[in-house]
Amino acid sequence: MDQMVRPASVGRQENREPREGDPLRLWLRLFATANLVEAELARRLRAEFGTTLPRFDLMAQLAKADAPLALGEISRRLMVTNGNVTGLVDRLVEDGLVERRTAPDDRRSSVVSFTPAGRERFDEMAKAHRGWVSELFGGLGEAERADLSTLLSAARRSVQDNS
Repeated sequence: MDQMVRPASVGRQENREPREGDPLRLWLRLFATANLVEAELARRLRAEFGTTLPRFDLMAQLAKADAPLALGEISRRLMVTNGNVTGLVDRLVEDGLVERRTAPDDRRSSVVSFTPAGRERFDEMAKAHRGWVSELFGGLGEAERADLSTLLSAARRSVQDNS
């Protein structure tokens, strides 16, 4: 999967530690927290199901779709290259979790969908994933989670408005 540039280098370039509430500090905390959550979910998926987070993410996109997805559409949704998706799909096909067929409207492209076994396996993983996320954020009370959700929504709008 494509890797993002680590934001910590930005803080070092300025030769100053950002103050509490500083937008740079907020970004660094958000990024660090997201990385911690992602790493723990990846660890648990590997330990419990022998799979990777990118494979889980691809399967989650298939689960959200109401029809088979073209490889290009999966790439767009995951924000990765077609080559990355092709490799993931190849391995999922080998494991009998998804199937690739020729697109009915374009013989040059392929669409991907779950096999029955793949759908069942994903449902198991998704249930565990939801539980793990709840556990990881279990140290926050209901009001704190609501506040955090509101603040993250506002932050997303700010980024979108300034992009």
